[in-house]
Amino acid sequence: MKKAKHMLLPLAMVLFLSFTSVHKFYVSVTNMVYSEEDKAFQITSRIFIDDLDDLMEERYGIKSQLATPDESKLADEYLEKYFRAKFMVEINGKPVKYNFLGKRYDTDVAICYLEIPNINLSDVKSVSVQNEILTDLFDEQQNVVHVKWAGHKKSFVLIKGNNKGMLNL
Repeated sequence: MKKAKHMLLPLAMVLFLSFTSVHKFYVSVTNMVYSEEDKAFQITSRIFIDDLDDLMEERYGIKSQLATPDESKLADEYLEKYFRAKFMVEINGKPVKYNFLGKRYDTDVAICYLEIPNINLSDVKSVSVQNEILTDLFDEQQNVVHVKWAGHKKSFVLIKGNNKGMLNL
């Protein structure tokens, strides 16, 4: 009986540790909502802070230390630069400019705010979103994009090999 207890303990430890190991997911979620009141597409993009820290160091060589008291003063500048290179929106087949409004933190996620102002929804025939955020750093990265307008909703899951979604309004 005593021998069985000694054998059972290591087995229990192995089983316990196998279920508590961390599995890393590479995903971002972007919501693009048309605001009738503001006549604008308002965009929020939720991205894991540790992934953005890795990106800043790998791509730009800076230790951003996001969401800490030691956050780099260059973090916002480089984050906006990265978004402009990796996140694009076309309306009616033409690229549109957006304003990068800033970011805030929620636990382990950075929420980035963008806006495409002066959009008359009745003139919009199609919207195309290209989201390559973090696909250059993580092959497994998935970028979920939800587009909402006038009571409708369409979602895309964009990956490295298929990074663009389009919808007709």
